[in-house]
Amino acid sequence: MTIRLTFLCAPGGDATRDPLLGDGPLSERSLRMAAAAEPALPPFGPAVRAPSIRCSQIADTLGLVAVSEPALRDLDVGRWCGRTVDDIAATEPDGFTSWLTDPDAVPHDGESVRQLCRRTAHWLSTVAPDTGHTVAITEAAVIRAALVHALAAPARSFWHLAVPPLSAVSLTRQGGCWDIRIVSVTPLEGQRRLLSRSSLVKSRPTASSAAA
Repeated sequence: MTIRLTFLCAPGGDATRDPLLGDGPLSERSLRMAAAAEPALPPFGPAVRAPSIRCSQIADTLGLVAVSEPALRDLDVGRWCGRTVDDIAATEPDGFTSWLTDPDAVPHDGESVRQLCRRTAHWLSTVAPDTGHTVAITEAAVIRAALVHALAAPARSFWHLAVPPLSAVSLTRQGGCWDIRIVSVTPLEGQRRLLSRSSLVKSRPTASSAAA
């Protein structure tokens, strides 16, 4: 039985790339870039999205009828929502450092990285096989969590997985293991660019990697 998923990464709200944490509407430039992401998407059947404003906007921009899926919501950063990364790093340096190094840390009183990894792994376990190629529009944090699970990687590797805005990460599960392929969209020409010519990665089979 085969599961085919392609995650499309929404821009914004990523601590490794963006200054402001939390949800918010996308700029016109980001929406134009999102429209250019369409060629990177394979033929697909069902579409789902995170319940954020930006993921809703991307679905609309691509003309997708995407079902809002609460399990694909972004990492909850609690009281840090709406604050800039620089402000947090300057005023709460110990908490910020622990957040980036300890998957169980919740200095923001929100959700830990490990909790996100477990939530995402659980959602992946509920995806029915052979229902068609599903596209899921969500934030970088959720896609990192999916990669942690698919690669059987420890949760503390979460922040070391680069997921560029509007990249498309394809996961295929067959025979007890995941195949992973990452494709990016050039913002100027809207053409696909492979992040690595050897971007096809074969994972070892696992059922509980997110708990590591």
